[in-house]
Amino acid sequence: MVDVAADHTPKIVATAWALLALNTLGSAGAKTVVPIPRSLIQMLTMGALVAAFALALLVNPRLRFRASAFVFLLTLLLVPSVISSVHLEVGLGALFRCARLALFVGTLWLLSRWWDGGLTFVRHHIRMYFAVLVLVAVGLAVAPGTAMPEYYGGRLVGSLWPLTPPQIGQYAAVVIGLTVLMLLGRRTTGAGAAVIVVPALVLLAMTHTRTATLGLIIALTLAIGSLLLTSPAARRVFAWAVLCATVAAVVFSSALQSWFLRGQSQENFSNLTGRAKVWDALLGAPRTLGERAFGTGLGDKSFDGLPIDNSWLAVYHEQGLVGVGIVAAMVTVLGAVALLRPPSLPRACAIFLISYCGISSYTEVGLGDASAYLLHLALAASLLVAPAPAAPHLPAPKTAPETAPKSAPKSDAPLSVPVPTAPPAAGVSRRRVPRWARR
Repeated sequence: MVDVAADHTPKIVATAWALLALNTLGSAGAKTVVPIPRSLIQMLTMGALVAAFALALLVNPRLRFRASAFVFLLTLLLVPSVISSVHLEVGLGALFRCARLALFVGTLWLLSRWWDGGLTFVRHHIRMYFAVLVLVAVGLAVAPGTAMPEYYGGRLVGSLWPLTPPQIGQYAAVVIGLTVLMLLGRRTTGAGAAVIVVPALVLLAMTHTRTATLGLIIALTLAIGSLLLTSPAARRVFAWAVLCATVAAVVFSSALQSWFLRGQSQENFSNLTGRAKVWDALLGAPRTLGERAFGTGLGDKSFDGLPIDNSWLAVYHEQGLVGVGIVAAMVTVLGAVALLRPPSLPRACAIFLISYCGISSYTEVGLGDASAYLLHLALAASLLVAPAPAAPHLPAPKTAPETAPKSAPKSDAPLSVPVPTAPPAAGVSRRRVPRWARR
């Protein structure tokens, strides 16, 4: 398991972060062993978000925030979301999703008080999503037929909680990447990392998710590359990874090609399993000036009943060009700040998360609404916060050593008698008269 370092973050903060992750699991997915009504799942996920906001408010009653450009831009994203949703083109569900996004952003503001550039929230993130993977593994052991159904092509799904293969692949990839980086930074042991990484790799392979696999490889390469100048362990791992990847590309080229094709034809693979047709139809649909600027309102990330499966087009469809600009600013700001930070383990984790979300945004949705991808980016923002400078330690004022009073020098001149003076008036400070002036 990941080593737990001593920190002063309240346990309620960890609970609130876990509830945010629970809210992003969603309510739609594969069939479960015990059928769970979707309304009940929605009640549980929305209740988790309300509980997270209440706990964050309880632990931060004075509403102390830490300045964050990411959360500020996320708050601005509410403007086009509300403007487009009040027209009710997609129904009352749009306003419900706006309220959900507002609670999500408000909880992040309340928790930002404990963002200090440390790895505390990384540990919370790994624990929560590894617990989800354990739930998936238990469902696989209990009902393997339900966990790998034919209607998903034999890919792994959640049989106890409705999770799709891309979701499981995403959680596994994030857990693997963060744990490997923690191992390189000597924040966990090899045995503890193996307990997490090996099962997660098995589950990732069983999901057969190309986006998560490529995102993990590319993002982890960029993150390790950011540590090459400061970490000998990162240099060794990078060298071995390049060597192994080269050998695998030469020896297992045909097997890797068949794995990525997943039994599809070259034509179907080239148009991204039909996604390109949906994208062309979405971009070619007639829109008014208001719909181009602010979108049609927060919906279920679909167009004409078909999933969009692209974060940028989903944001354009629901929040317009204004929303696309705000989301692009969020990712750009995080990337720029990560590049300007000196090499460190928190910076490497942030680079991994930003890169992974950027790569996944091409075939996955979630950058414009409360989702696991926004929670990953929020974690990256917490890692890039500059720690508050320590209060300077002022030295104690030096006091003159006490010395015995010197006797008056002998002199033949008569001593002058001090003339008594009147006491100072009220409000006037008494000044000390030097001894030489009193003679």
